[in-house]
Amino acid sequence: MTLRGRLTSAFLVVVLGPVLLGSVFVALTANAVSRERTTERLDHAATTVSVAIGAICRQLQASADAVAVVPAGDRQAVADQLVARGLATEIWMTETEQSSLARSAMTGDPAATGHRDCAGPDAGREEATAMTAAAYTREITVTAAQRVDAAMLDRLGASAGVAVRLGESAAAAAGTADRNLSAEPGRPLTLTLTVPAAGPTARYLILLLIVLATAVVAVIAARWLARSTTRPLGDLAWAADRVANGDLDTRVPIPRPDELGRLAGTFNRMTRELQSYVQALTASRDQLRRHLAILGDTLSSTHDLDRILPVILRTAMTATAARAGLILLTDPGDGRLAARCGAGLTGAWDLSPAELTQRRLTPGRGVLGRVAATGTPSRGTSGCVSDEPACDSYLAVPICAPPDEESGPEPTVLGVLALYDRLGGPAFEDADLRTLRTFAGQAGVAVHNVRVHEEAQRLSLTDPLTGLWNYRYLREVLRREVERASRFGRMLTVLVLDLDHFKEVNDTYGHPAGDQVLGEFARRIRIGLREVDVAFRQGGEEFVVLLPETDAYGGVIVAERLGAAVRDWPVPVDPRRPGLADRIPISVSIGIAVFPEHGATAQDVLDAADEALYAAKNAGRDTYRLAERVSPALPEGHLDAATAITGGPQPPRHGRGR
Repeated sequence: MTLRGRLTSAFLVVVLGPVLLGSVFVALTANAVSRERTTERLDHAATTVSVAIGAICRQLQASADAVAVVPAGDRQAVADQLVARGLATEIWMTETEQSSLARSAMTGDPAATGHRDCAGPDAGREEATAMTAAAYTREITVTAAQRVDAAMLDRLGASAGVAVRLGESAAAAAGTADRNLSAEPGRPLTLTLTVPAAGPTARYLILLLIVLATAVVAVIAARWLARSTTRPLGDLAWAADRVANGDLDTRVPIPRPDELGRLAGTFNRMTRELQSYVQALTASRDQLRRHLAILGDTLSSTHDLDRILPVILRTAMTATAARAGLILLTDPGDGRLAARCGAGLTGAWDLSPAELTQRRLTPGRGVLGRVAATGTPSRGTSGCVSDEPACDSYLAVPICAPPDEESGPEPTVLGVLALYDRLGGPAFEDADLRTLRTFAGQAGVAVHNVRVHEEAQRLSLTDPLTGLWNYRYLREVLRREVERASRFGRMLTVLVLDLDHFKEVNDTYGHPAGDQVLGEFARRIRIGLREVDVAFRQGGEEFVVLLPETDAYGGVIVAERLGAAVRDWPVPVDPRRPGLADRIPISVSIGIAVFPEHGATAQDVLDAADEALYAAKNAGRDTYRLAERVSPALPEGHLDAATAITGGPQPPRHGRGR
């Protein structure tokens, strides 16, 4: 079936269907209303007739009572007066003992003549002729009667608006509706009420004509609508097929400014916007690929947590529509949770990045502490303790290290990633939990990589025996310290230390004892230095110490202190064979050089300190010497008197002493 045929059929169904249903509904409603009106009319008539007959009965009873209560001599006059006033058709009186004989003599037997007593009707077979009501005294019985005739029935029908006749009707005549009223106390007559039934035949004919006219108009309109609609729709279908095949330059002609014309215009505008969206989406996809590549490179190669963690936190907040977020990592030193970065925090946690990093939480306490202690995510709308960020809802997941053979089946918890107050919703959902787990996994990989990198870097730059920095790191730090001293016009003192007669220690006590001596010597060096000073093992028994912002006099003081610390306390060792002492006395020779006085570059200063070390050894060891050569870059007279020190300290001329 073609589109035109479907449109015609649909239009006819849409138009004629409601018309037909409406016509049927109107016909049924009209019939129901007619029946209801007839029923209401009969109900009203029955009520009116019942009330009227009841009023007649009460009127008869009142007349009988009025005659009965007056003196015997006045009763006849009162009865005649009541009859004259029309309150009763007739009134008679009989003595009590002879009431039945008197009644027969005057009117005959009431039951035989069709009289009906209002108090206790007895519907006989003969037609009712009168309604009666009686009043009794000791002497007489007063009976008031109302004749039932055609005139009375006409009056009843006129008051109720119906036709009234005596007796019951078995079935209503055609075109009429009946209501039977049975005799009952207060209404002694059996009556039939009749009203004409309304006939809706004319209405049905009118409805049929309306339906036929509507059908003719609907057919004509359907054919025109189908013909005027299918052609623009065909053009739209053709254009949509072209667009579906990727030709976004296709446009639809606009025949007229109606709905189909607007649809064609909308299609053309949609095609143009789709074309621009595709271009923008292509550009966005390429940009997203670049960002993902950058993010992947950052997470895999960058070891700066201060860059990685804020990116992860902001991305997690955006993905879950969170108002605020916080990342805490476990401090390897004391095991507490240390805040590393936060965003959107309020109250006591609204701090600068430097202040935020000072906040600490105890594992096992509060929501974040329980997550860190148990490794189980937590989600809710309350329960945050006082020292955690205030919120209406929260979601916290553990940051775990990637599983490996050493960690075993239980993941190692490195910290906690927490989000607060989901925007646009009362609480976080399961989808938010899954999303946050993903970002927590990225954070765990990043933190683990950084710590592995730091440990590998530490192992590659430190001496495993003494724990001091090695020669490789010495070259880098010395170059950096020389550049900084040169930039700010400061001094840098370099000490080169060498243990005296160390080969004899190895030969006599063995290499394990020699390693003990080297370890103890390194420990004494660390004790005798400031936090800013850096010590290195250059190789074998030779060590280097850098003293930033220190002049020659300060270097001499440090050299004397280190020499005394080594000389005064022999190193306890386990003797390799009997007869050897369990303590080894050691001493150290030290060479001192100062930048920029003894060299313009890092290598020049280090070479000057080496030469001073050889001078100390040639002077008998267990002493120190200050470098004698002067950097050619210094102006004449720049070297102060401290450069002439050869065996003991002299007061500083410039720079900061030790």
